Amino acid sequence: MIAESARLYPGVHVGDGVEIQDFVIVGVPSKSVSANAVTRLGNGVILRSHTVIYAGVTMSRSAQTGHAAQIREMTELGENVSVGSHSVIEHHVRIGDGVRIHSQVFVPEFSVLEEAAWLGPNVVLTNARFPLGRDIKNRLQGPIIEAGAILCANCTILPGVRIGKRAIVGAGSVVVRDVEAGSVVVGNPARRIKGVEELRYRDGVRPYENVNGQGA
Repeated sequence: MIAESARLYPGVHVGDGVEIQDFVIVGVPSKSVSANAVTRLGNGVILRSHTVIYAGVTMSRSAQTGHAAQIREMTELGENVSVGSHSVIEHHVRIGDGVRIHSQVFVPEFSVLEEAAWLGPNVVLTNARFPLGRDIKNRLQGPIIEAGAILCANCTILPGVRIGKRAIVGAGSVVVRDVEAGSVVVGNPARRIKGVEELRYRDGVRPYENVNGQGA
């Protein structure tokens, strides 16, 4: 279903069962990509109202956006990816299968989000170590968020930082250096306080035991 108020530019390929709601724009041209760039929406993609998708984006099967999300050119989204309302994904970003991006998240160019990574509300990734510095456009380096990592609400990740597999970054933290797989880090600057396997609910249950087929 494609709403009458939606606009699709030339070069947009739409799969089966795609839902494009009111005032969505797909395939917006950009100076940085070829005029013949193809924009692909896989089967079952859902674009909610006021979403803007630039030319050259690929959204795989069952990916979806919230309201007023923006995804810039040449970004690749895997299957079952969810991009929350008012989030911005810049150009040349790679997003793996099953990634969850909540509302008002910013993901800058050249970032990598691996499979099943989880970004909470208002998370900010950065890619410019010295904003407005000399030759900065040729030195941008997005963070790498490895598979299954969790970034809690309002945390900030500095340029080029790697968050290891199944690591957890606490709410409001500022991460200035790489985080080891399976670590829990908090604070500004963020520091390791324990491993994921040490986390417990008050009743003693381990929250990440056997999640996605893996023990904590």
